[in-house]
Amino acid sequence: MLKYFLGHSPLWFKYTMIGFLIFNVISFFLLGAHVTSWIFIGEFIFTLAMALKCYPLQSGGILALEVLILGLTSPDAVFEEIDANLEVVLLLVFMVAGIFFMKPMLMYVFSKAFTKVKSKIVLSLIFVFLGAVLSAFLDALTVTAVLISVAVGFYGVYHKIASSATADYDEDLELDRKQLSGETLEQFRSFLRSLTMHGVVGTALGGVCTLVGEPQNLLIGEKMGWEFVEFFQRMAAITIPVFFCGLLTTVILERFKIFGFGDKLPDVARKIIEGYTKEQDEKRTPKEKFGLMVQGVSAILLIASLALHLAPVGIIGLFLIVVQTAFMGITEEHALGKAFEEALPFTALLVVFFIIVAMIHEQHLFTPIIDFVLEMDPSVQPSMFYIANGVLSMISDNVFVATVYINEVQGAFDKGVITREQFNHLAVAINTGTNLPSVATPNGQAAFLFLLTSSLAPLINLSYGKMVKMALPYTIVLGGVGLLCVYLVL
Repeated sequence: MLKYFLGHSPLWFKYTMIGFLIFNVISFFLLGAHVTSWIFIGEFIFTLAMALKCYPLQSGGILALEVLILGLTSPDAVFEEIDANLEVVLLLVFMVAGIFFMKPMLMYVFSKAFTKVKSKIVLSLIFVFLGAVLSAFLDALTVTAVLISVAVGFYGVYHKIASSATADYDEDLELDRKQLSGETLEQFRSFLRSLTMHGVVGTALGGVCTLVGEPQNLLIGEKMGWEFVEFFQRMAAITIPVFFCGLLTTVILERFKIFGFGDKLPDVARKIIEGYTKEQDEKRTPKEKFGLMVQGVSAILLIASLALHLAPVGIIGLFLIVVQTAFMGITEEHALGKAFEEALPFTALLVVFFIIVAMIHEQHLFTPIIDFVLEMDPSVQPSMFYIANGVLSMISDNVFVATVYINEVQGAFDKGVITREQFNHLAVAINTGTNLPSVATPNGQAAFLFLLTSSLAPLINLSYGKMVKMALPYTIVLGGVGLLCVYLVL
């Protein structure tokens, strides 16, 4: 039976999980609930760090179930956590599904940028900028999915032509297998790899700015009572300087061709892709063109609805689904079901987070740590929270880290330990601390993990180590500038 436990995970990982389960029971009876709860946190962070071996829903969920069985928290406490964060759950369920129907428009935008811009530096800046702007108003996972789809599509076209004797799109250009393999193929892969990484980093730059940019943003905004515009204004003193420093980093990386960046699109590959996109434009039916118009109008309505806070985010997402599907003629149930596939696994994982968070509350695990930090000079508290959140988010999931810390800080505020102004500053530090340094590894950012586990990664030779290396300069700049701004402004 062991070979079926946790699917195709390595045997050592399965034995580790079984060892955790047995050890936790022994620890509970010998060391007590408080010590065992700390052990559970360490084990849960381990499951998040090993997300590439096994999606954390299964391994983390088994640990969370054991937490409930041992009585370290109660189902009622878990329900209270879910109820308090219902808007975040609705965001993941409906908003992500709503953005799913915008994919054709987003792919159209990225494809045009891909083929029309000749300069690699300018193209890289456009991908970072588009990734940031779209993620600020939409969903980072969906934007990443679009980037992956665009890159996979172009790679597929290149591979198809490379596998044939001559090109079908340009009679004047002889394209044989030898010409499109070897160094040309590696250069094309490196080009796609660097461009995709720029775009994914852009999702982090934009995601930190707004209420809907990342799930933890909405969670923090809900705790603070901040609406869309106020959230942006509160974060702007940190996020705007970081954004421009991120763009500057992009230019430097491409200009000096360091950390795996800098390779340009080979001329033969450009001609192939330009021919392909031209053919796709010619084949686009009136129905598909109308669909692009509907999606464009829906995007404008979405941005306006969020900015004016016309309704809770999840409700806006629900009607985004209704408007797009109604006007595009998507009326079959199975066609609607596909839109919910991307978000529901992470939604389930978020509920597992809430079980661990409920345990932390019931056992008062973080209270001594929070009290220790709050005894420091108020001027250094935001920086300390930023560093603590940033380090944990590099090895764990940033949504989980943000959930734990904002709840603990809110508890201190409710008890009158800190002032409202201090509470505001710490919330900004927690949000930026979990969003910016977490680009260091795929463990912290869901978009990075999504890219690493996608079908694109093996095509462009993107490994875990290579992703960490390429993200390193961004980690240093985003994390360092963010910390400096937190220290100077808050």
